Parts: sequence; C-alpha cells; structure tokens
Amino acid sequence: MQTTNTPLPKSRLQLEFELPPERLSRAIDQAVGRLSRQTRVAGFRPGKAPRAVLERVLGPSAILDEALEQLVDQAYREAVRDQQIEPLTSPEVEVTQGEEGKPVLFKAVVQVRPEVQLGDFEHFGFKPEVDPVDETMVEKVVDQLRDTQAHLEPVNDRAAQNGDYVIVAFDGTHNGEPFLGGSSKQMPLVLGENRLYPGFEDHIVGLRKGEDREFDLVFAPDFQVEAMRGETAHFALTLKEVRAKVMPEADDEFARSVGKFEDMAELTADLRERLEANALDRARHDFADKIIEYAAANATIDVPEILIDQEVDVVRDEMRSAMARQGISEEAYLSITGKTEAEIREQVRPQAEQRVKSLLVLTEIAKVKAVEVPDSDVQAEVDQARSRYADDRTMVQYFESERGRNYIRSTFRRSRTVEQLVDEWLDSHPEAPRLRHIEETEGTSPVAVPSAAASGSVEAAEPAILTPSEAAAQAGA
Repeated sequence: MQTTNTPLPKSRLQLEFELPPERLSRAIDQAVGRLSRQTRVAGFRPGKAPRAVLERVLGPSAILDEALEQLVDQAYREAVRDQQIEPLTSPEVEVTQGEEGKPVLFKAVVQVRPEVQLGDFEHFGFKPEVDPVDETMVEKVVDQLRDTQAHLEPVNDRAAQNGDYVIVAFDGTHNGEPFLGGSSKQMPLVLGENRLYPGFEDHIVGLRKGEDREFDLVFAPDFQVEAMRGETAHFALTLKEVRAKVMPEADDEFARSVGKFEDMAELTADLRERLEANALDRARHDFADKIIEYAAANATIDVPEILIDQEVDVVRDEMRSAMARQGISEEAYLSITGKTEAEIREQVRPQAEQRVKSLLVLTEIAKVKAVEVPDSDVQAEVDQARSRYADDRTMVQYFESERGRNYIRSTFRRSRTVEQLVDEWLDSHPEAPRLRHIEETEGTSPVAVPSAAASGSVEAAEPAILTPSEAAAQAGA
C-alpha cells in the first residue's frame, strides 16, 4: 500500500491511497463469502452461492461495491494507526479507481488535530498574589455563622426597613391591564435585596403592617423581559407581615454552639487560619489561570471550527446544568434574555474558542514536559466514579469506556502540567508563599464532573479511529 499525505488549510489532511490489484481480489473473495452467507438464494445453502448467481440476485456491482467499502475502511484504518494520525472527524472518501485487475486509488480528507507552535510559557513577569486576611473578613464570617442561627420575630411597633423579611400582596397593571408576573397574593421578600423588580422594594420601606400604597414603576431599558423595557407599570400594594431577623450575640456561648471551641478567641483564630488557607488556594488557582492565558497568548494555532462548535456545545450544556440547579428552564432563560439559541451560541463562541486553544496548548506543553499519567491513577478515578455516580449508570459506563478513560487521562495530564509549571516557578522563587498543590485539597478531583462526555476530540488524548463505514452507521443510528 502506498500513501501520500497532503496538508490542507484549516487543519485538514488529504491521504491518497494506491492499493495493489491483488488486495482488491482478496477483498472480492471475502465479499462473496459474506454476501453469500447473508443472502438467501434458491437452490443454494447459505454461504454456497457463487459470485455469478449473487450478482444476478443483488445486482452486477453489489459485490465490487461491498469489497471496495471494506477495503477502503481497512486501508484507512491501517494508515491512521501506522502514521499515528489523530482524526477529529470521519473522513470524506472519494474512490477514483476501483476496477478489477487495476490498482485501487482513493482519497480521504479528514480533519486532524491542529499543529500547535508553542511560544514562551515559562518566563512570565507576574507572580502569585495572595489577598491579606484582616479582622473585618473574620468578623464577616462570624456574622455569617450568626446568621445561620438567627430567628425571625414579628415587628409591630415600627415601619419596615431594609433587612426585614416581609410578605406583601400586590396587583400590577400595564396600560390598565394585568401583565404576566405582575400580581401576587402573598409574596415573601427580604427588603434591600431587590430580587423582584428594581425599585419595587423602595416603596415598601416605611410602611407598617397592614398599610397600603400605590405607585408607578418605570422598568429599565435593559429589563430582562423585553416587552416591559422602558414601560411604566402601576402597582397597588398591601404590607401583610413584617419580621426582623434576630441573631445571637457573638460570645463564648455562641462559639461553643458552632463547634468544639472553648471561646470566641479560639473560634476567630480557627476562622483566620481557614481564611488564610483559602487565600493561598485562590492565589494558586489564579496564578495557574494566568500561566495558561500567557501560554495560549504566545502560541500559534489555527483552531478548527469543528472543535469550537463542540466546545460551544459543552459551554451550553454547562449553562443548562447551572440553570437547572436554579430551577430555570431553557425556555424561560431564552424568554428572560430575549435571545434565540443561535444568538446565545454566538455569544459564547469566543469563550469556547479560547478554551479550545488553552486545552490544545496545555496538551502540547505536556508533551514537552513529558507529563504522564499512570494507568493506576486512571483506574483509581474510574473506581471513584463508580461510587460517585452510583445512581447514574450512563455516567459510570462512560467513565469505564475507552473514551471516558481517555478523558480522565488527558484531564489529569493537563491538570498536572499546569501544577508542574506552578511548582517549577515556586521552586525557583523560594521567597514566594507556599501555595498548596491542587491535589492536596481534600476531595478534589479535576475530573469530578465531565463536560457532557466531554469536549469530544479535544479531550481525547488518544481518539478512536472512526472509519467511513462506522461513521455512516453512526449517522444513520
């Protein structure tokens, strides 16, 4: 078999094949055997019908077509494996000569992983920045802990003020007509959070329980509901209930109630230690992000559109998951933003392109740094996935598959590459604060949540070969 490779624009590769006539002869014999076993021919047992009879039943070109399809698949697979080509898509195949007694000639054009030309990724001028921890930050955490033990008490002797929990009934109209979401018989609000309509809660402050108020509200030009932008609505409101949050005193008794602390001094010392550890973790994370951005900015790479499209899908899946956790449906999100799915995809496209570039650059740096991930580490993560996703058999099967294991290996490899770059910088700068390694953080796994099984070709360090017939089968599935 002779092959010639020709690079094409946009990270595509054209493979031209020339196969000797005898390979086609063998493929025809094999095709006769397969079709004879699969085809019922009167007067012949399965597998015994000769070629001439099969061609009368199936058509004159059926056997040659079957032989060429199998031969093209086989030759393409051999070339991809022998030449260590990393295809990102199924090939576009054109058979230019497929006659018995002559060499078989065909072309296969396939999208491949783009070439990455690394620039500088180690000699950067920035350094980790650790946010200092002061008493105000400690006090804020103490207040948050107090807030978890707070209780609400009815307020009858004063007007409502910011911070109060209130229940209101209101009817809203636009041009004299009710509008969607403009009325409620019992709406709970925390005054000052402005979670309903901007400016709405300002008209509640100063009211006492049982009092009424009417007012007009002009919606902002960028209001989330497009039909109400810049419009004026009229509201009639009744304050039905007012409650104030009462928090416990920050004393030794409180300290003992939130943990094994003897007094407030011990609690605040523990909180300070935790805040300082968190600050170091953030500093390392931000420092790693800057290194990735620096490496990607200095690299030269022509990112294929297919990889960007795949990463757009991943970003959208992440957005849908985040919205689902907040109880927001896809339809509601599109309605609130006033955008179509196509507009959302275009909006996130630059982010997706940058992510793809960063992933490819990190993969190339991993090669330069000879970063490897032992099979034992991959298997350990698969074992954890079986426990972590015990109620999700589909996710477990994904991690157990070759594709899932490739995802684990490549994700670990990139994560460890970044950590190695950080550690090398820290080793050469002993004056810098010690920043904990990401894998020292208890319970941390860089592959805890795969990105929708995942960023397909970018994530797969060793992508499976998809032959022309397999691609056609998947397309028809």
